[in-house]
Amino acid sequence: MSEELIPIQNLIYEIRGHRVMLDSDLARLYDIEVRTLNQAIKRNIKRFPLDFMFQLTDEEWNFLISQNVISKNNRGGRRFAPYVFTEQGVAMLSTILNSEKAIEINIEIMRIFVQMRHYAIEQTTEDKRLEKMLLLYMENTDNKLSEHSEAISQIAEVLNNLIEKPPPKKRPIGFMTPEEYARREAEYEAEQKKV
Repeated sequence: MSEELIPIQNLIYEIRGHRVMLDSDLARLYDIEVRTLNQAIKRNIKRFPLDFMFQLTDEEWNFLISQNVISKNNRGGRRFAPYVFTEQGVAMLSTILNSEKAIEINIEIMRIFVQMRHYAIEQTTEDKRLEKMLLLYMENTDNKLSEHSEAISQIAEVLNNLIEKPPPKKRPIGFMTPEEYARREAEYEAEQKKV
């Protein structure tokens, strides 16, 4: 039987915001024909409201097939789109299918749905933690960037002042004639008055 080949979690799909299982996959797991499963459901249709079971549209069914989620061999010449069952619908199936096999498979399916729900909750919690960390990082980064940009603007201001004003000339040093010394001393004094 293909139950050993395909793990149950790989038979659960996300459709219309619900995790669901196809009637054909459930029938294969229960080791009954799809027709037998659907007849049992039709005899107990009041137990399956729309949030427990619904029929796929042709578009949804074709999308699953086109995405290679469902093999065309599994389609089996169906004349209509399959029914899908939510977690509650699968649980309700256990009330109308009383074989040992159906009970055993339903227990396993319920455990997998619970595991998937726990995983989704853990992921959501982890995503919230990551979002909080990102916000803290952004806040700290913004604060640090504003501190850095303030320091950078101060440095830029000092550099601009240095560029605009040439460094003051130093007093002449060394051997010079008295005329040369007087001229350089006058230039130095004039330069000091500008600053």
